[in-house]
Amino acid sequence: MTCLVEAGSPGPAPSCASYAGAMAADGSGGLLAGLLPPGAVVAESFGDEPDGQLFPEEAAAVAGAAEKRRREFAAVRACARTALAGLGVPPVAVPPDAGAASAWARRAPLWPAGVTGSMTHCDGYRAAVVARREVLASVGVDAEPHGPLPDGVRDRVTLREERAMLEALAAERGEVAWDRLLFSAKESVFKAWFPLMERWLGFEECRVELDVDGGVRGVLLVPGPEVAGVRIEVLHGRWTARPTHVATAVTVPAVPPA
Repeated sequence: MTCLVEAGSPGPAPSCASYAGAMAADGSGGLLAGLLPPGAVVAESFGDEPDGQLFPEEAAAVAGAAEKRRREFAAVRACARTALAGLGVPPVAVPPDAGAASAWARRAPLWPAGVTGSMTHCDGYRAAVVARREVLASVGVDAEPHGPLPDGVRDRVTLREERAMLEALAAERGEVAWDRLLFSAKESVFKAWFPLMERWLGFEECRVELDVDGGVRGVLLVPGPEVAGVRIEVLHGRWTARPTHVATAVTVPAVPPA
């Protein structure tokens, strides 16, 4: 099942759950509801990966991949085209950047001219967010299963200050898998960073600050991008935690606050 909604639109968000426990049962809408500013268009789907049609250049990118990877790739591209339609963009390919110099950069999606966007998928969920570049310079979203990180991962992806923060947050709200949420936030920060800087951002190059009310701050520990003449030192976003998934969204406005 796919759900399309423009962030900040009036009225309640549509309920998009399609399997037991997938989303909050209170009708509050999709996983990314309330995380993005007006002008961003969100498309989400839930449950098993639906069959999705691929453009030739997309199909070529996953020609040698396992079946599960191909289905995930197609399902999230279906979300991307649904979201783009919300901006009035006709169906187009959203291939990975096969020409990028670094192997890790070849997974970054190539959006249509004038559009920025981000995609995410994990078991039981996939989503795409798009916006016009005159609204957002970049956006990053990430969803993860709601559970602790595997043993040993937390210390590899966090700074000392972040680990102290996680302990304090866990003492206040023990039902949230804060380490997984912080990992998701770092992923979203990277996805918002990369289109503007086109270089890697290591886990140690950004300090993430989470608050219990849903705020995310990504404090860059290396020089950040310049947007509309303003040097960006902190990326801002929101988080949510549902019974089976956590999600984060980070945005960079096209015209940053003074």
